[in-house]
Amino acid sequence: MIVYRLLIAVGLLFASLSPALAETPAVGATFKDCKACPEMVVIPGGIYLMGLGAKRKRDGPVHRVNIKRPLAIGRYEVTFREWFACVADGVCRHKPDDHKWGTIRRPVINITWHQVQNYTKWLSRKTGHTYRLPSEAEWEYAHRGGTTTKFWWGDEIGNKNANCRDCESRQCCTAKDHSCCSHGTQPIGTFKPNPFGLFDTAGNVFEWTADCWNPDHRGAPKDAAIRSTGDCRNRVIRGGSFYYFSKVARSSYRSKNPPGVKSYWLGFRVVRELK
Repeated sequence: MIVYRLLIAVGLLFASLSPALAETPAVGATFKDCKACPEMVVIPGGIYLMGLGAKRKRDGPVHRVNIKRPLAIGRYEVTFREWFACVADGVCRHKPDDHKWGTIRRPVINITWHQVQNYTKWLSRKTGHTYRLPSEAEWEYAHRGGTTTKFWWGDEIGNKNANCRDCESRQCCTAKDHSCCSHGTQPIGTFKPNPFGLFDTAGNVFEWTADCWNPDHRGAPKDAAIRSTGDCRNRVIRGGSFYYFSKVARSSYRSKNPPGVKSYWLGFRVVRELK
């Protein structure tokens, strides 16, 4: 009887702990916190060299960053369908233009950085978890997927690895001939994922990050924290897009955009903090 009661007590203890344990998915797991939420993938923590392979001063200097804990990040760029779930709830008011490319499985475009903040606040309230934009350091770490090459798949642009102007063929899309250029978004997941299981971190659409713009990485946090000082009239964007040539999709390449300005080549993916 005593042993039986002890087993019941242990069972109750684990039952009380199970919801908390369920809130921390294993590395490599994919999940959605609600039907209309973005699909997330858990990536491992680790140390990497941010800015490795930089060709421009603004993309360096190379420095070591320590991602101390696993991180849940959007497996795909946030889609129109996911955005309009926020609109349907009456929180997001902006109804972005799809540029006549369609909205089915397409990354949402034509949204400002400020409007993205509204979306992540809605996700956080809806799910009870903290959603936000990734820091620039988190973004590059997730994009690289443990690689050290110019692009996450290697040093050559290759063929059919991403959606950008010259990502289909080295022979097309010269400065004078754009006849075979990609000029529009592709549905999410069209191209193969990186080693962490993320899609379209190179090309398709540029992605907002949380960071204020700084002219280079000098003074950047070594723990991948959001860089909230600098020129906050501009925010860091990463990843390149269909509109730009492959050099803009390099792992180290960084650019900026005013937070109140939207574009048809600019979208985002989200991070969900793990407990």
